[in-house]
Amino acid sequence: MPRVFVGIGSNIDRENNIRGAVRELNAHYGALTLSPVYESQAVGFKGENFYNLVAGFDTEESIERIKEALTRIESRLGRSRGENRFSARALDLDLLLYGGSVRHDSRVKLPHPDIQRYAFVLRPLADMAPDLKHPETGLSYAKMWQQFGSEKPEIWKADFDPRS
Repeated sequence: MPRVFVGIGSNIDRENNIRGAVRELNAHYGALTLSPVYESQAVGFKGENFYNLVAGFDTEESIERIKEALTRIESRLGRSRGENRFSARALDLDLLLYGGSVRHDSRVKLPHPDIQRYAFVLRPLADMAPDLKHPETGLSYAKMWQQFGSEKPEIWKADFDPRS
C-alpha cells in the first residue's frame, strides 16, 4: 500500500481551515501522521503569514482519486478555483508523494516540484520522513533540507496543534 504525503497550507482563517482539512483527511483516509506546523511569510505576494504542514497516510486509492478528494476538500473549506498562483488561500492541498511514483504529465506532477522549491514544503517533509529518499534525486529529505541553499527562507514552528 503506497504511503502518501500531502502538503497543507492556508493563510485565510488558517487555523480553522487547517483543522478542517486534517479532520476531512482523517475521515477519508483514517489515521494520519502529521509534521509540525510551520509559519512563514507569503511568497510572491504581500499577505498574511501561512501555516504549512505535511500529512502522511497509507491508501490503495489511485493518484487520480486522491487528487479529486483533495480538490473536494479544498472546495468545501472555501477554496475558489482560478486564483492567482501567488495569492492568499483559504486552503491549499497538494499531493507531494505517492509511494515512489514518478509521473510528470498534464494532470500530475510526482514527486511534486515544490518539494525542491520551497522551504515550507521541504522542511515539514524532512521532519516527518527524514530518511525517505526523493524518487528522482535519490537524496533523503533530511539531506535535501541540509543542502537547501545557504539563504534558507525564514520559517518557524508555529504554536498550533491542528488536531485540537
